Amino acid sequence: MKVLLTGATGFVGRHVVASLLEHGHTVAAVGRHESKGRQFSWFDRVQFIRCDVHRPIEGVADFFGRPDAVMHLAWPGLPNYDRRAHFDETLPAECRFLKALVEGGVRQLLVTGTCFEYGMQTGALTEKSPTAPANPYAQAKDALRHFLQSLQSQRPFTLQWARLFYMHGPGQSPNSLLAQLDRAIDAGESVFNMSPGDQLRDYLPVQTVAAYLVALLEQPFYDGVINICSGEPISVRRLVEQHLAARGGRLRLNPGHYPYAAHEPMAFWGDSRRLAELLQKSTLT
Repeated sequence: MKVLLTGATGFVGRHVVASLLEHGHTVAAVGRHESKGRQFSWFDRVQFIRCDVHRPIEGVADFFGRPDAVMHLAWPGLPNYDRRAHFDETLPAECRFLKALVEGGVRQLLVTGTCFEYGMQTGALTEKSPTAPANPYAQAKDALRHFLQSLQSQRPFTLQWARLFYMHGPGQSPNSLLAQLDRAIDAGESVFNMSPGDQLRDYLPVQTVAAYLVALLEQPFYDGVINICSGEPISVRRLVEQHLAARGGRLRLNPGHYPYAAHEPMAFWGDSRRLAELLQKSTLT
């Protein structure tokens, strides 16, 4: 399958490219900076297209070589979830770009959403849970999904909306929790300041997330929302303790130094049953 992947040099995208190649797909990888793409071992095995997809592109489907499927991971301005630009600027550009691809003949579109679309709800969240986004980034993502679902009634295509939960691994934001912990360990610090750590979250290694996204792409019968998650809640403190033990770190944790994040509920995680069913079908085919 010829796959167009946007956001190829991002945290998730770089791992998705590698997974697509492992599965034998032909990849057109889109990124704004070729120099960043050259840092990855897969660069010479893909068609790298240096491009900002949020700028108007004449004949977009022909420009990208008429792919069989599109995996759209690109989204600027993260991890600042509260920027109004997500809704005011990025959302209109997203709608224009994806509509042009569909009108140009793309018949399978996989787009990454976010668990923040569920808003401040608690407990296990299923794909049928109502959305109630509480920050501009999540509001923009949710609005984009509604736009694409409306577009399906005009120009039929498969829409696979993959809601990502929490991830960790190579390429993660330097401001993310485990990246900060790694720096503290590497610097030989004696104490690691953190929140109380009682929050329950849903974490996966980013390489696993990438593999799940490719498995979803390879099941074109699936249309709709799907949680990309573990389905197993873990406290933030336990996650930190596990990572600290895996690294052999000896620093002391200082929970309660920082307050809880105001934009997140105390306990939420994904219901992974729909994902498990899809992965089983993927294994059997």
